[in-house]
Amino acid sequence: VRECTAGRGDAVRGIGFSGQAHGLVVLDQHDRPLRPAILWADQRTTAQVSEVLALPAALRLPLANPAATGMAGLSLMWLRDNEPATYAAIRHALSPKDWLRLAMTGEIATEPSDASMTLLYDIVADCWSTELIQALGLDAAMLAPIVDSSAVAGRLTREAAKALCLPPGIPVAAGLADTAACLLGMGQIRPRSTILQVGSGIQTMTVVERVEPKLQPFYNTYRGVGGSLYVMAAVQNGGTVFEWARGVLGASWPEMYDGAFESGEGNGGVVFLPYATGERAPLLDPDASASWTNMRLGCSRNQVIRSVFEGVALAVRDSWDALRREGVTASHMLLTGGGSTDPRWRQLLADIIRMPLTPALDMGNATLGAAYLGGLAADHWTSPDDIPFATATEATIDPRPFDGLDEYLARFRATY
Repeated sequence: VRECTAGRGDAVRGIGFSGQAHGLVVLDQHDRPLRPAILWADQRTTAQVSEVLALPAALRLPLANPAATGMAGLSLMWLRDNEPATYAAIRHALSPKDWLRLAMTGEIATEPSDASMTLLYDIVADCWSTELIQALGLDAAMLAPIVDSSAVAGRLTREAAKALCLPPGIPVAAGLADTAACLLGMGQIRPRSTILQVGSGIQTMTVVERVEPKLQPFYNTYRGVGGSLYVMAAVQNGGTVFEWARGVLGASWPEMYDGAFESGEGNGGVVFLPYATGERAPLLDPDASASWTNMRLGCSRNQVIRSVFEGVALAVRDSWDALRREGVTASHMLLTGGGSTDPRWRQLLADIIRMPLTPALDMGNATLGAAYLGGLAADHWTSPDDIPFATATEATIDPRPFDGLDEYLARFRATY
């Protein structure tokens, strides 16, 4: 912050936040973290998933989300069951961005997007699900009060202002979870807007007009800015699994891209399942694992590398097909995320998903969403409808023919 605002700190009128979803930061009575945060990819809560699934359907249905490992409410239950001394000392349970905002303002709060991702939130009523929280034996007093995402949730303290070289008293917006901030940053706040975000995980997100709750859907339904709703199919293994596979294969990033796209060796029939951290959409299987199969003596390193790119793309196609079976449609997808910048990888995604992909010109879209929230908190705009969203994109990438794709996809699914 000091670097990017050097000499211009007095011009800053508002601050907004975009933060990693599902994370759990637990604080004591002095607002000090009690332990390391538990993050979104964590798989330790399988027993707690079973506990939620055993609840009456009437309690679970308003959640409109699957009980899946990594969600903050389940992580809180895990602390209750496995670290009772820590749990007994908890005064506040926050998401990562809500903790950061606390550090900057001294105020405790959350907002609907992060709250809706905890599995402790009534999506339909748009509030904490107090009856469910009680049924799970959790202490509702640990959960932060909910304010609107663009509301002023505090002001920059003198101590924080000194550290950031900004004026004290700047209004600080409540913020949004990263995927919701991405939708806002790209101006996709109207129903049927669809985004493919490629990062450590890969999310397909579509804004919807209403929610029809299901007991254990493979997809998520979350709140966005201004009370909006969006559905998301979350592939857990994106950039994370690329980095893991790169280490396993002892390959540099240039070697990964050259082996996959420039060597001309193809995959040699190798099938790669990318489920190195289990998988969410569409499998909902925390025990799923990564594997290379159908390897023979003539298999080369480059063919194995190519299979990694194709395996991740096939997982995205698998989740998109499942969303379409739920009635989600799109004529194209806006493409964003730091893991989607290479043109060869973009083209492979389009070829396998069979959808035109339009890359957003500015890849910092969740950050832009946070900045827009800062502007709303500062009354620079009165509502998201007033924001002059950037609309510039790169040329749309149309899918090319992919020989044997149907058979390859069937083999991928059968291998799992």
